[in-house]
Amino acid sequence: MMFRHLTLAAAASLLITLTPTTALTPTAAATPDTTPCPGDRLRVPGAERTVAACLRDLTTAGTVASGHTDPADWAGLVAPGTRNPSGVPGVQLDGYFPDSSTTNGTHGWDHDSQFVIRLPERWNGGLVVAGPPGVREQYANDRTIADHVLARGYAFAATDKGNTGPTLYRDGKRPGDAIAEWHRRLTQLTVAAKSVAARHYGRAPRHTYAAGMSMGGYLVRWQLENVPWLYDGGLDWEGVLLTRRSPNLLATLPPALRAYPRLLAGEPGAREALRAAGYPPESEPLWETHHRTQWDTFQRLIREEVDPGYDGATEAGTPFCREGTGKGCDTDYDYAARPRAVHDTLGRLSLTGRVQRPLVTLHGTLDALVPIGPGSDRYARLVEQAHRGDKHRYYRVTGGNHTDGLYGAHPRLVRPMLPCVRDAFDALTAWAEDGTAPPRSRTVPRPDGDPVQDCTL
Repeated sequence: MMFRHLTLAAAASLLITLTPTTALTPTAAATPDTTPCPGDRLRVPGAERTVAACLRDLTTAGTVASGHTDPADWAGLVAPGTRNPSGVPGVQLDGYFPDSSTTNGTHGWDHDSQFVIRLPERWNGGLVVAGPPGVREQYANDRTIADHVLARGYAFAATDKGNTGPTLYRDGKRPGDAIAEWHRRLTQLTVAAKSVAARHYGRAPRHTYAAGMSMGGYLVRWQLENVPWLYDGGLDWEGVLLTRRSPNLLATLPPALRAYPRLLAGEPGAREALRAAGYPPESEPLWETHHRTQWDTFQRLIREEVDPGYDGATEAGTPFCREGTGKGCDTDYDYAARPRAVHDTLGRLSLTGRVQRPLVTLHGTLDALVPIGPGSDRYARLVEQAHRGDKHRYYRVTGGNHTDGLYGAHPRLVRPMLPCVRDAFDALTAWAEDGTAPPRSRTVPRPDGDPVQDCTL
């Protein structure tokens, strides 16, 4: 099985980790404050199953104790010492839409297209919708996005994207179908959550936003490019850039796999090869961790989804194979040399930069998984080339890595992104709701204060 070479501890820290299929069991903390719970009257359009609960606190300060979230789903995403808001009573809806795949075992449902919708008592008229990073599930954004927006009065909804875990590429009938389902599932949840909010509060949301990190950030970009009428804006946190033409992940990750063993062997030119592939030289202290736990697994996941023919009958290739092994070897993958059909598949999933609603992008300058140069720097150029620059703000966060979890091991090198993300969300909503333009795109310096809590765009 894919990822068998990883320990459970290492897997828990990965952006693309397979989270445990925990059956969440509500505890006494979930006892309704009123009877009956008003959520019992709510129905999610198109859902096959919905379970409602009235909670004293919809943030993770309450839902961890009540069993209405899964801490394993956000493992490795938050820096030690991060403070989150709390004390937001309201209604939570858990459920799923019809789906034939069964990779998500949360609640013991063994059913994909699971969702969570949270409706705070004190509602400001807004809605935030999110998809998880990597192959995580519907609770992955609870600490990073949900707590902040709920405390601001927004309703929040999240989906598992329709498939989860390290074998998501088995979903669908043709290459690319699993990722294409992500688009549909976030759109589906957005439409449904708007309807639920309207029924619950007696009026439709005035403003709706998409938010997400990594693959969730990719989805934010896709939604604002393809179904912009559903949203008033989006927050893109180190979104993955999928494009038909290089550079893309399938063109940047294999060179890293080839060069890093050469670097360990002291071969000349290896460090330069990693830098040429886009990996920031200042991020070198992070390369060992990323080589061991992320570069290979991430490229195998995406490659098997869009190019299953590369390794024939072998599922997801051969990890950590020696350079020059040949067909099926992760290290030897050459996207440029692959058949046109592979490029067509990636083209079907590609971003164009043609955003049609305000978009705020943040990316860390030390991102050692999705390098900033061939990643968000290039996406910003696509936005400009599409003549959509007036709808985009791009903040390069000095010292930011792809996930905040590595801050604990590298406090003098890495700075957490989450404080900047929170400031960016507030800037986005002021832009969309009040017409207050955010600061110009720029590189955000390190803060003078506490990097775990402070950031000003």
